[in-house]
Amino acid sequence: MRFRAAVLRGYETPFAVEEVALRAEPAPGEVLVRIAGCGMCRTDLAVRRSAGRSPLPAVLGHEGAGVVVRVGAGGGTQSGPDAELRVGDHVVLSFDSCGHCPNCRAAAPAYCDSFAALNLLGGRAEESRPLTDAAGGALAPRWFGQSSFAEYALVRARNAVRVDPALPLALLGPLGCGFLTGAGAVLNAFRAGPGDTLVVVGAGAVGLAAVLAATAAGATTVAVDRHRGRLELAERFGATPLPAGTPGLPERIRRLTDGGARFALDTTASAPLVNDALRALRPTGSLGLVARFHTPLPLEPGTLDRGRGIRHICEGDAVPALLIPRLTRLWQAGRFPFDQLIRTYALDDVNEAERDCEAGRVVKPVLVPDGAAPGGAGPYGGAPYGAAR
Repeated sequence: MRFRAAVLRGYETPFAVEEVALRAEPAPGEVLVRIAGCGMCRTDLAVRRSAGRSPLPAVLGHEGAGVVVRVGAGGGTQSGPDAELRVGDHVVLSFDSCGHCPNCRAAAPAYCDSFAALNLLGGRAEESRPLTDAAGGALAPRWFGQSSFAEYALVRARNAVRVDPALPLALLGPLGCGFLTGAGAVLNAFRAGPGDTLVVVGAGAVGLAAVLAATAAGATTVAVDRHRGRLELAERFGATPLPAGTPGLPERIRRLTDGGARFALDTTASAPLVNDALRALRPTGSLGLVARFHTPLPLEPGTLDRGRGIRHICEGDAVPALLIPRLTRLWQAGRFPFDQLIRTYALDDVNEAERDCEAGRVVKPVLVPDGAAPGGAGPYGGAPYGAAR
């Protein structure tokens, strides 16, 4: 079958929306999904800075959501409480994992032994490359098991999580990665609850999802960012805002959190802000890192004293089949309004979405292949974000 996709052919070239061909039917355990919407994540854009480690040309996109239109022989076997996917099911697509390594068997698929190979560096060794361009030239294997900057995606059913068909499907894709990472850090890694205090450093898509989850969990939150518009959003969602350049930032946070925060989440990979976050913690407090560091992280003397800890959190410590339904239930209850972070773009406007994302004019761009943007042009629901346009 042939369909349209956004293809990245060079590390410094724009995306090109072109016709691609899928030369394989779903195998057992696979499903073909018609994409309703796909979030654009910083991880997608980081391919440009990967120094050739990510193979190109490729169809990126790993926050897809859509409708199952075909299933492999024997049906689509899905992990989680619902064992079988069927044609017509609405699904959110998340990261790939092997399902049989010790961490996968221990319900920690984000720490799969093969995570990098499956999601970043070329896919499964046993797979061919079923996706080609219109001239028959091979495209890289599925990105994060999806390649969902496209009208269709062929995925393993293990990657797909069935959701309520009453939900706004085109907006659900970021629940598979960005929003899952921020919310999962709060709900899974920290297990924050009433009476807990949390500092979120960096109020982008991941950080604001963490603020939403912390508010839903009853925790008290301080949000730190350099963009006034994002601090205003964080405040709207229940956090106390602090500009990143505030003099004596750790001391201000400690005063706001009655002696220091119990948890901190850094999404910036900024060494000075990481050290400030550690100094803002109370004794035995924990700092979680979600961004990837490309240089050594210098920790200042005293930042890890008195039982403070630091760890990396991947994909929110999530089992997607469990956390995604939890987040959609919170949304339905009015307690996790992630839709207010989204602005939709037609697939043809993928380069505009990238520019807006890089410039900080939008929190979470979502590409809608059919061009029918829910909520019209501008942020979903008509609530403008910061200085967007």
